[in-house]
Amino acid sequence: MAGRQGAGAGRLEAGQVRAMFDRIAAVYDVMNTVMTAGLHHRWRSRAIDLAAVGPGMRVLDVATGTGDLALEAARRVGPEGLVIGVDFAEGMLEHARRKPVPEGAAAPRFEWADALALPFADGAFDAATVGFGARNFDDLARGLAEMARVVTAGGRVVVLEITTPTRPPLSHFYRLWFDRIVPALGRLAGLFARGEEGSVADAYLYLPNSVRRFPGPRELAGELAAAGLVDVGWITTAGGIVAIHHGTVPGGK
Repeated sequence: MAGRQGAGAGRLEAGQVRAMFDRIAAVYDVMNTVMTAGLHHRWRSRAIDLAAVGPGMRVLDVATGTGDLALEAARRVGPEGLVIGVDFAEGMLEHARRKPVPEGAAAPRFEWADALALPFADGAFDAATVGFGARNFDDLARGLAEMARVVTAGGRVVVLEITTPTRPPLSHFYRLWFDRIVPALGRLAGLFARGEEGSVADAYLYLPNSVRRFPGPRELAGELAAAGLVDVGWITTAGGIVAIHHGTVPGGK
């Protein structure tokens, strides 16, 4: 990977990212809730809306983490559907597997897989999603192309990601929150992480820097189009802090 490496640069090699998420798995859900005031569940629900997920569908959630987006998809597809959540951090998957399954849903399968080499056939799914994980792809173009490859013609690929607001006063608050408060929360969470204080703090230093170096909404839309998707669009929410992109695999009716 080109460029300066390290948490402070928002760039880590794939093995470092995997190890980082394994270390923070125990505090990941709590930190998500604190950082977003619990709004991340609403954003995930909107992402599944934009993926046009419905009963009986087959859905792949890439970089599933602790599985919240996969579980929302499972609720939508119902008992006749199939949801698979994949991640390359086994520590995160362990937490995902322990979560309760929504009533009336088939239990998602949580499996180890590399987002850059998905172990599924072309067109195996009706939709593919990634929530707050595309920033961590070692090769964004390849990761998006893999998601598009495994979705059938007419199916959707959806990317839910943090973005950087540009208009004050929110842009000023955003910088204060992500540059100062989030790393401080990470240090505090590290106190409860059984000897991983420094590792947890580094992870939440990496977070704001990884957001800054990630493509903005218009540029990310271009990346989805370059991956072969059509009808690409996006919405922003939370005042521009979160962007949800969607694109369709060509060839459907």
